[in-house]
Amino acid sequence: MTYDIDIVLNEGESYTVEFKERPDNDLPEEVCAFANASGGKVYIGIHDAGYVVGTDTSNNARSRIQDTINKVEPRLFVSMDVIDNIIVLTVPEGTHKPYSCPAGFYLRSGPNSQKLDRDSIIEFYQNEGRVRYDEIVREDLPVDGHFNEEAYKRFIRLAKITEVHDRDTMLRNLKCAADSRDRLCFTNAGALFFRKNDEDIEFRHAGVVCALYKGTNKVYILDAKELGGDLLSKVDDAVVFLKKHLRLSYKIGSGRRENILELPERALLEAVVNSVCHRDYFEKGARVMVEVFDDRVDIVSPGGVCKGITPENFGTISITRNNIIATLLNRCDYIEQMGTGIERMKNAAREANVAEPEFELSGFFKVTFRRNSVQATDASDRQAIYTSDRQAIASDRQAIETSDRKSAILIYLEEHKQMNASEASTLLGLSKSRARAVLLEMVNDGKIEKMSDKRYAYYVLKS
Repeated sequence: MTYDIDIVLNEGESYTVEFKERPDNDLPEEVCAFANASGGKVYIGIHDAGYVVGTDTSNNARSRIQDTINKVEPRLFVSMDVIDNIIVLTVPEGTHKPYSCPAGFYLRSGPNSQKLDRDSIIEFYQNEGRVRYDEIVREDLPVDGHFNEEAYKRFIRLAKITEVHDRDTMLRNLKCAADSRDRLCFTNAGALFFRKNDEDIEFRHAGVVCALYKGTNKVYILDAKELGGDLLSKVDDAVVFLKKHLRLSYKIGSGRRENILELPERALLEAVVNSVCHRDYFEKGARVMVEVFDDRVDIVSPGGVCKGITPENFGTISITRNNIIATLLNRCDYIEQMGTGIERMKNAAREANVAEPEFELSGFFKVTFRRNSVQATDASDRQAIYTSDRQAIASDRQAIETSDRKSAILIYLEEHKQMNASEASTLLGLSKSRARAVLLEMVNDGKIEKMSDKRYAYYVLKS
């Protein structure tokens, strides 16, 4: 290997370069720091100020340096090169992090090597995936007493699992519980799925917050919900929130209706599931956010992408931050083959003829779905959108045949149980008097009944 020492001296010390006058006792600390970071080079025989002082390059000297390097655990291969009177150690990024030396744990930070304190070591373990949140056994959360029987039975049904074992054995096999101090306790994964965790402040950060905003920024909130309960319920309720606040159209033909959501439900579900599956649950200062704006939908999860995923390989490889959670979601078909979610979101968008989702891979992982240019509807207008071509109806509402109007009213009544003339007017795009005439005609046909209370008249399906 060739080195241009003049360039090295000119550039100075950095995140990947360290100068040392001699191989003193703190050499293991520098090697340990590089191994725990991204690797680097230690130049022995160069002063901190950036000039060459030289060092002993004999076999004995190099043997002593090797003995010093061997104090780093676990062992790693460090190559050693001699350039005139300088020794260059090339330290690779370790594959068995974290590495330690007799003085403790060290990590490269900028041009310096820093000793890690207790909290930093814990954070390092978490970031490197050596400690997984969902695998931790919670001795403070025994299964008995707060077990969510309904959530458990629903999971068993969705996962198509035959209950040949008792509940406790099933939880152990699913890695949702483990024996600790003579009692069965939840793992964090088990608590998220099968514990009545709304009672635990510990799990509030695992909630999902849904919000509807007026406009394109977070100034005016029109609707907001904080979703709790088991993990599957959070996913379901988030999708219901999105369906409630996105435009819905339908085609009516032969008395049957085809619902068409402005953004593909499959893609939205994938994004929500991804957010609760891969978020960083160690981060307790943030929650998953599902946000609806006039021009877009943002689904944001704390923690960014997993270590090892880059912009270049994003969407093509699968690295799971929470393996148990991912496995449980896969068992009940909320996710399919792991690693395909991103492409499936894109495919669903293409099939629905809408813009493909956009992704941000920063400290938070964000999926953005762009809505079309039509202004998002207010709640009072939303019932008007029950046809596949809203613009065509706006230009020529008379084109709707009477039979389709009556079908639309019947479908509406099946879902909402009752309807007044104002709601019929909005639904059909007719004046109130013309809508009332359609309703009365259906009363005469024996399809619906006219009811009234002391305030106003309304219509229901004929019993």
